[in-house]
This record gives sequence, structure tokens and C-alpha cells, in this order.
Amino acid sequence: MCNACAFSLSAPSLARRRWLHLGLAALTSTCLPAAQAQVEVGQASRMRHLVPAAQLEEAAQQQYAQVLAQAKAKGALLPSTHPQVQRLHAIAQRLIPFAHAWNDRASQWKWQVALIRSDDINAFCMPGGKIAFFTGILEKLRLSDDEVAMIMGHEMAHALREHAREQLAKNTATSIGISLGAQLLGLGDVGSYAARLGGQLLSLNFSRSDETDADLVGLEMAARAGYNPQAAVTLWEKMGQATGGSGPGLSFLSTHPSGPQRIRQLQANVPKVLGLYQSARQNARR
Repeated sequence: MCNACAFSLSAPSLARRRWLHLGLAALTSTCLPAAQAQVEVGQASRMRHLVPAAQLEEAAQQQYAQVLAQAKAKGALLPSTHPQVQRLHAIAQRLIPFAHAWNDRASQWKWQVALIRSDDINAFCMPGGKIAFFTGILEKLRLSDDEVAMIMGHEMAHALREHAREQLAKNTATSIGISLGAQLLGLGDVGSYAARLGGQLLSLNFSRSDETDADLVGLEMAARAGYNPQAAVTLWEKMGQATGGSGPGLSFLSTHPSGPQRIRQLQANVPKVLGLYQSARQNARR
């Protein structure tokens, strides 16, 4: 990551300590057995195995670096001293220790967080833990820390559950006419072909089941990190209100549609993780 995005609050040495803390937190946190998960999500598709995870994460790193370089060239990449950047870093620090419970590879990821000045209501997390927020989503929706944590947890969940890896494998296999069975029999090379298409990562559309998956996993991660799960409901209510607005800048909402069904599902799952939130808050007071 470029210097402008270093994990810093006031000085380079402190930035290094914060990055080290982030990495160690992800490496040393206890992996959550599936039986202890409070939310229920479906099994990941076997299709994702057609794309090598390491290759896709490398492609994501390259595309993420390009996005940041372009933003920096336009003067849109906010420095680490900016209060909103520090805010995002602090929230990420609390969420990351609970990430690799959902994906063992996450303990090896070099997590990065960036904030880009843009009116777009958007945020994303690419494979390998590359997170970016646009200022529009923070400012236009006037998000609380709890609501930001729900968005960040949701986007992290997409990466942890390997939705991009799965979707890229499906898209590629379809486009070159190779079925899952044919690939497993060695009749095609979907993996290498898909890895070369890493530039498509920001344009992939996730399925409704992927969105539900990310909602619930993000909800649980945020609750374990001490963020109020009720914020998931208020967040998507704000998203729904923004949908009724006019003009450009609704990038996030075009791929993450809000609606009564989504809100009802979150409301039904809030009680499942409320105890995790309360326990986290009690531990924080000790």
C-alpha cells in the first residue's frame, strides 16, 4: 500500500505498530468452530475450487493497488491522518480478529483499508482483505460507528466466504463452455483463465443468497467485535431511503438492493447475536 494509506495515526512508527497489531490479532484469535456460529449460512459452492485462491488474491492485490494509485493521482486518496481514515482503521482492528473463523486463509491476509474521496455510496472488500470505502457512503448516510461496522463486516464476509472466487469461476466456466464435471476431469483450465480475469473483481454481481450470506456473517462478526447488531437494521433502512433519491452515486445500492425482506431477515437474526454483543461490551468494560 502507498504511504498515504499506511495504518498510521500520528507517526510512521505508530503506523507500523498498528499494522503489527492488526496482523497479530488476525493470527492469534481463536478460530470459531462452525457449531458455535450463531447465524445459519449455506454451504459454499464447490465451483470456487476451480479458481486457485492464491492466484485470485494476488490479482486482487494488483487491482487494489491500481485503484489506490488512480485515486492518489486525482488527489482523492485520503491520508492516514484524516479522522475518517483513523475511524475506519479502528473499526477494522476490532473486526479482523473474528475473520479467520470463517476462512482459514484470512490469518495469512495482509489486511488493508483505504478511504477514497467520492460522492459514490460505495464500499468493497476484495479477496485477500483489501478494503476500501468511499466518502459518499459515510457522509450521505451519516453512518454511526455501529453502522459502518455492519457495512465493513458485510464486505469482509463476501471475501471470507469467497463469493468473488465462486462467481468468477461460474462466469468463466460458462463463457468458455466448460462444466464443473469437465474441469474436474481435466478437460479445461478454468482456474488459470479465471485468475487472468482478476480485473473483473469490482464488476462482479453477487447472488441474493451471497448477499444474505454476507449480511448474516457480517452481523455476527460485528456483534462479536462489540458493535450493536440493531445497527444492521437502521443501516438498511437508511439504504432504502437513499434508493428513493435521484442522481448518480448509488453504486453500492445497485449491487446491494435494500428492501423489506432484507430488513425482516436481519431483524430475525439480531436476537441470535445480541448475547455476543452484550458479552463483548462487558469484556470491554473490564
